[in-house]
Amino acid sequence: MRLTALLTALLLPLGAPHAMAQGQFSPVITVNDAAITGYELDQRQRLLTLFRTPGDTAALAREQLIEESLKQQELDRRGVTLPPESLASEVEAFALRGGLSTEEFLQVLNRGGVSPTTLEQFVRVGVTWRDYIRQRYGAQAQISDAEVERAANQQSGSADALEVLLTEIIIPAPPPRAAEANAIAEQISQSRSQAEFEAAARRYSALPSRSNGGRLGWLPLSNYPPALQGLISGLGVGEVTPPIPIPNGVALFQSRGIREVRQPRAQPTSVDYATYAVGGDAAAAQAVALRVDTCDDLYGVAKGQPEGVLTRQTVPPAQIPQDVALQLARLDRNETSVGLRQGNATILVMMCGRTYGDAAADPEALRGQLQSQRLEGFANALLADLRAAATIRP
Repeated sequence: MRLTALLTALLLPLGAPHAMAQGQFSPVITVNDAAITGYELDQRQRLLTLFRTPGDTAALAREQLIEESLKQQELDRRGVTLPPESLASEVEAFALRGGLSTEEFLQVLNRGGVSPTTLEQFVRVGVTWRDYIRQRYGAQAQISDAEVERAANQQSGSADALEVLLTEIIIPAPPPRAAEANAIAEQISQSRSQAEFEAAARRYSALPSRSNGGRLGWLPLSNYPPALQGLISGLGVGEVTPPIPIPNGVALFQSRGIREVRQPRAQPTSVDYATYAVGGDAAAAQAVALRVDTCDDLYGVAKGQPEGVLTRQTVPPAQIPQDVALQLARLDRNETSVGLRQGNATILVMMCGRTYGDAAADPEALRGQLQSQRLEGFANALLADLRAAATIRP
């Protein structure tokens, strides 16, 4: 189970922190007027290590706690709280999904040196923030029957009757630069000139394709995340998508063409892919890519390294994080991409294979999936605005 899904599903009772020296509770970061202590940073890093999170766990812990502080301040302003009666049901739901009882999970935390109080802070914000976003943006995130029907048609196979010719840009947008990156992306999205868009790709994009102006070859529309297929297929030549928020980045695509194919294949029902966290820049990740011919070769490269540095999974396309899915979209079997970063680590993404089928989509499940993705976009935009307006020290 992914760390984000694991943590956002979890709610634990309050517990007393371990006895520690008073200095560890001194503020080391302030977010507006709220303090983050050294103890909180240490505990969050322990939690990330316990869940074998790839990348720089110290940097990730800092960013998570800053974001949680910004969310909590927004929730306080709006008077939004978590009802105490939600506690038991959240704990039970998590235990069932993880195959553990509450007691067993608490034992796992204890062995990792993590206090239940550490999780309580995260969960209180995470669950309340989720409900707040649904309440605030629910009306704007409604999905029409036409959108559900279009997504269902794409999943049943008709999407593979189309191939698209796109130019891509992904602008890095770590929290300190989110507002600046969003402003740049908004300006680029107004362009209808292919030359201007390609110049922007060379200047701003974090992807290797920036060297040729972000231009991609013909790709099946169904390679792209289901939530984006309707958006991309509706572009006229020269038109640009609105900025698409992804974790620590913002993506844009310009259409250079769309065509039908004579022998469409079914929509992928699952994707087998691997991610490998490389300490260093894209050049270091590219050096790893040159050493591997298949996904199985990555196991030899990662031998002796901490668990979690290499992950491989086979999941439905809709369950792939959007930033990873955009990397996979341009890849065929055993091809790699090094355009993704998490914290201080470059993530090598490798396509291991796609499985195709003709499974019909559940309309209501599709509606919920599309709505969740739309709400995530609103949440990311709000958090970026809160970050841009905040005073954060040091």
